[in-house]
Amino acid sequence: MKQRLFLLLGVFAVMALSNTVVPVLPLLAEGTALQGAVYSAYFFGAMLTVIPAGILSDYIGRVLLLRAGLALTFVSGVLMLVVSDPAALIAIRFVEGIAAGLFVPAAMSWINLQPDRERMSGNFIAALNLGLVSGLVVAGWLAAPAGMLGGVMAFTAFTAVPLLMSAFVGEAVGPKRERGDPGGVGKDFFWLYLSTIVLVGATGAVSAIYPDFTGESAATLGLQLGLMNVATIVTSLAASRLRLAPIPTIRVSAVLMAAAVLLLFFTPAAFMLIGGIAGVVMIAQINYLATDPERQGTIMGIFNASSYGGMTLLPFMAGVVAENQGFSAAFALIAILAALMAVTIGQCRCRPEP
Repeated sequence: MKQRLFLLLGVFAVMALSNTVVPVLPLLAEGTALQGAVYSAYFFGAMLTVIPAGILSDYIGRVLLLRAGLALTFVSGVLMLVVSDPAALIAIRFVEGIAAGLFVPAAMSWINLQPDRERMSGNFIAALNLGLVSGLVVAGWLAAPAGMLGGVMAFTAFTAVPLLMSAFVGEAVGPKRERGDPGGVGKDFFWLYLSTIVLVGATGAVSAIYPDFTGESAATLGLQLGLMNVATIVTSLAASRLRLAPIPTIRVSAVLMAAAVLLLFFTPAAFMLIGGIAGVVMIAQINYLATDPERQGTIMGIFNASSYGGMTLLPFMAGVVAENQGFSAAFALIAILAALMAVTIGQCRCRPEP
């Protein structure tokens, strides 16, 4: 129980600290280009790290990487409090991304080796999204009374809790580890990873283009995007307890995601549908990937790289299409790509479901 609580507190802290800079970006860096660099440096560091970290965990186990990820998260938070130069902040955010890249795949592979992995996966995704929401809300709330880095200070201090708890975490008990072959894993799970890129990336794409599409106030947009994360929390917890068949679930969810994206063109209420569908999809994908316990580190490393890749690629594509062809074309593109996943997921050459 203590080990499971450690993982939940750990991912909450890592995700919350990563989002604390978002409400105060204009105060940290001058100009949208520099602000974008500070923001994206985190994702770049994570994207570069998740696959090597996953492979490494198949060699040396998960616990060392969990501890290293939390330690780097704590150090990056401390450095952010004492450094003000934007170039240095970019470097710190890059290190913070590396920390997340070490922690998340190791934690997810640890979970997928447990007997209660379905329930734990739901709890983990819920804690992850709760951390993202909390980082935004708390940082904005503390900006006035505690200064622009009040949120960073709060969640850096909180990170010390799971970091201390990591001293008592034991290695996951599972089958004898194999050396993960990224090429082989990518080939076996290609279509499932593609569904991750598109269906997870769709949430980032609509988040990226919707502010300019509607022109709503920052407060209203923050509430709408926050509700999307809340919906993900609710459905990830529910889906992890229903033992849904992964491939049919992903297929149905892809169709529903396409419909929800089109609906968003007409009403922001669709944000909650998109977030809810994303929670179900991620649980189904994680459960399917658990059918290969020997290579879990490599498998979850590529899964996380696919998620970060989708959150990088689809928002960029949608933004380019929106600028050149209009918002209707951008929403249609996201919907079409999501719907295609209902067809392609059936081609997955993964191991049979347990």
